[in-house]
Amino acid sequence: MTTRIVIDRRHPEKAHRPDNPIQRKPDWIRVKAPNHPVYKETRELMRANGLVTVCEEAACPNIGECWSQRHATMMIMGDTCTRACSFCNVRTGLPLPLDPTEPDRVADAVAKLGLRHVVVTSVDRDDLADGGAAHFAAVIGAIRAAAPATTIEVLTPDFLRKPNCGDIVADARPDVFNHNLETVPRLYPTIRPGARYYQSLRLLDTVKQRAPGIFTKSGLMVGLGETRIEIMQTMDDLRVADVDFLTIGQYLQPTVKHAAVAEFVPPAVFEEYAALARAKGFLLVSATPLTRSSYHADSDFAALAAARNRG
Repeated sequence: MTTRIVIDRRHPEKAHRPDNPIQRKPDWIRVKAPNHPVYKETRELMRANGLVTVCEEAACPNIGECWSQRHATMMIMGDTCTRACSFCNVRTGLPLPLDPTEPDRVADAVAKLGLRHVVVTSVDRDDLADGGAAHFAAVIGAIRAAAPATTIEVLTPDFLRKPNCGDIVADARPDVFNHNLETVPRLYPTIRPGARYYQSLRLLDTVKQRAPGIFTKSGLMVGLGETRIEIMQTMDDLRVADVDFLTIGQYLQPTVKHAAVAEFVPPAVFEEYAALARAKGFLLVSATPLTRSSYHADSDFAALAAARNRG
């Protein structure tokens, strides 16, 4: 008998993992294929500027809606991550050196798209002494110069074992500093093995202490086997760290080599989580099956700014 080994060409480093069949998605998280003309314009602009977006690399289900509204999340420092989290669709390997022209190319795209709010994220760069913190700061500076009216949100790595590197990003003064916990601490060894839960909390806490005027934000996936009590405790941990914004979305399995979906959480439960988060004091909460870190980030931030101005 011959054993057939299936290798994901995009993720050869995950070939040793057992196959997890991909389940059929329920009706409430199905999306239409993108075909809007503005979607194509946005894609062409990203190609022309040689940019990587997490929208494509992470196979985000909202790419059609977001790109059709000229919303895109820029992914800096390449398309290759030094970690191999079991939920993530970004390739793993040895990244290329940083491109010193990238900050200006990102800023140019932001200006051409006319974005009022931009989200900048990255792969993990454990190979760099500062984890890429100075590169984040350079991108923030370039966007400020090219598009001064645009508010800037960064979604950073955890800078594990790189003391004070979060301070470099905070000192560049983004409007929002986001770092996702992703899941509850019990699931870190299988879902996020290269990270440490309390390092992520500490990063968010130290950024808020260093720059109290910056909004801090984090995100969680559900449907990985977590319990309601664990989600509530994680919310409490984030509030102790004075985190302002919270996103909660359904985990969707990218390939058979990624972690299996334990449950498709129904919309009513997301509504319950949203109500609990608001009661715990988060200023902005987005909790729906299709919520992702940067989904509607521009409109949410604009709504908060308007409310503050009225107050």
